Amino acid sequence: MLYRGMLLFSMVWLGYTSTSAQQKYNLSADQAAALALKNVTDIKNLQIDREIQLAKNREYIAQALPQINGNVQMQHFFSIPVTLLPDFVSPSVYQVLVDNGVKNGTGNPIAKPNNPAQFFPAQFGVPWQTSASAQFQQLLFQPDLFIAIKARKKAIDFTDANIKVMEDSVKSNVYKSYYSVLIAEKRKHFLDESIKRLKKLKADQEKLYTNGFAERLDIDKTQVTLNNLVTSASQIEKLIEIGYASMKFTLAIEQKDTLVLSDTLSVDLVKKDLLELTSFNYSDRKEIQLLNVVKDLQGLDIKRSKMAYLPTISTYWSYSKNAMRQSFNFFDFDQKWFKTSVWGLNMNIPIVDGGQKLQRTRQANLNMQKTKNTIENVQRAIDLQLAASSIMFKNALSSLDMQERNVELAGKVYSTTKKKYEQGLGSSFELLQTETELESAQSNYFQSLYDAVNAKINYTKALGKL
Repeated sequence: MLYRGMLLFSMVWLGYTSTSAQQKYNLSADQAAALALKNVTDIKNLQIDREIQLAKNREYIAQALPQINGNVQMQHFFSIPVTLLPDFVSPSVYQVLVDNGVKNGTGNPIAKPNNPAQFFPAQFGVPWQTSASAQFQQLLFQPDLFIAIKARKKAIDFTDANIKVMEDSVKSNVYKSYYSVLIAEKRKHFLDESIKRLKKLKADQEKLYTNGFAERLDIDKTQVTLNNLVTSASQIEKLIEIGYASMKFTLAIEQKDTLVLSDTLSVDLVKKDLLELTSFNYSDRKEIQLLNVVKDLQGLDIKRSKMAYLPTISTYWSYSKNAMRQSFNFFDFDQKWFKTSVWGLNMNIPIVDGGQKLQRTRQANLNMQKTKNTIENVQRAIDLQLAASSIMFKNALSSLDMQERNVELAGKVYSTTKKKYEQGLGSSFELLQTETELESAQSNYFQSLYDAVNAKINYTKALGKL
């Protein structure tokens, strides 16, 4: 019983925590875009790349700061190395004997032997040796490192420009997904209104049929139209569900979370801020900003290649203590340690490298030229994109105005036809036909509204003002 009770408690607790983990988001289009910029994995990774670049910048700076290293070493020679030394003793002795006229046992003067020089083995050192040292090194001048330090700000600008390019893409996707769901919901609303009207019409026709004032054929025609509308409404409902699921994925939130879109879609929203969508400068486009940063970095690369002909200068100071023992007694502080201290200046001067630096400079200049060509090509592509998106936006606005008038006109025609039908002056066929025309006009209107929204987003993005 205790086990079952604990199991039941665990299931209830898990269900509670699962439910409590759900969140509700009530978002406008701008809030949805801001949430996506905060959550989307690609932007998170680019922001991490920015942090990586900051760490690299600090690494470059650290190379120009003082470097201090310590070293401790101990050695034990099982056999002390042997060195062969020339026999400098015998020649000296013989020379003394010759100089003093010393004679041998036969009475002849002693002479130097003519045999080749002799060598005798000698061992230098002791079995136990240890040393402890510290070295300070300071780089005074290194061309490529100092150019890298100058380029650290541009490297951050490069990652920031990458983030902005990705942000434009994310915001465009969010706005399009957001407004497509709103449009689908509005269309579903109008379909529901049409279904209500047809249901009422069918109910009225059934009463008239019961009283002998209508034919069964009229009811069947109404039912066919009603069935078609119900099917369309069901399809749009499923599309709305998919749209919300897609929005949650775009916003990088959980599918179990609740999402409410708070903006109201209208023609005024599409036409809002049109006066601001006039001025244009290439520098407004994030792609051009990114390429300009690349060009600046390549300019620094050219400068680095040219400065490679300059010498590298560094200074150092070293201090060490050494101990040599016949036995392992290094912790006997009465024994003497021998110290060594040295300061130096090092200059590495490049003289001849077979033309390597020249070719690296040439490659850097060619890469710069490629980037300039790319910028010119991107500007031409932007001109085309701007012209096309402007034409599409104007056409979409014109079509939207026309479809809006068509909806108003179809609504008036339906109202007039309905009054005639209620007064017995019109047929159910005419009423169904005007209902179908009204539904078709509404469908065309919402398609035009969707096209206009997308055209505005594309045009705004082309201007670099998304």
